[in-house]
Amino acid sequence: MTIFQLLMLGASAYFAFKIYEHMQTLQEPEDVKKEDSRTADAFSIFSPESLIQRADEAFENSEYEKAFALLTEADAKDPKNPDTIFKMAYVLNEKGDTVSALNYYANALELDPKNEYIHNSMASIYRKNKEYASAKMHLSASIDIEPNNAVTYYNYGNLLVNMEYEDEAKVMYKKALEIYSDFTEAKEELEKLS
Repeated sequence: MTIFQLLMLGASAYFAFKIYEHMQTLQEPEDVKKEDSRTADAFSIFSPESLIQRADEAFENSEYEKAFALLTEADAKDPKNPDTIFKMAYVLNEKGDTVSALNYYANALELDPKNEYIHNSMASIYRKNKEYASAKMHLSASIDIEPNNAVTYYNYGNLLVNMEYEDEAKVMYKKALEIYSDFTEAKEELEKLS
């Protein structure tokens, strides 16, 4: 490198440093600062609804981590929405984290105690964990909320089979079939018990 090139390099570096110093002293207009703080508080430009839609798509593609992250952001933007918390619990359950899923379901249930689907989901986890009394309590609550949901009666029948109450299970499967006569799974389970 020639002396001239070294001088030019040094001058360029000096001017770049002076420009950098000048930029550091500039003030942003107040309205830009306010807009930036709103954007930082919001995490992204997406609405809670669009985040939930994107989470649903991620869930359908078995991208559970991504789905949970999107739902977490939606929950931060619209806190205490029982539907969002319910979906977060559902994702956690699909990932196999039933302890966390139950916690999220319980939070959703506090916000929406008359939601039959939350009760059904909790009952499913309790049944899987062989906590039959808790499962039975949630299925009974679900029936009290919506007495015409065939799936609840079917799930209750499955629980009663696990508890070895086959006669009571038959009653539940028959009730499921009264509500929805084409319920193939209920027919099959009832036939197994006959």
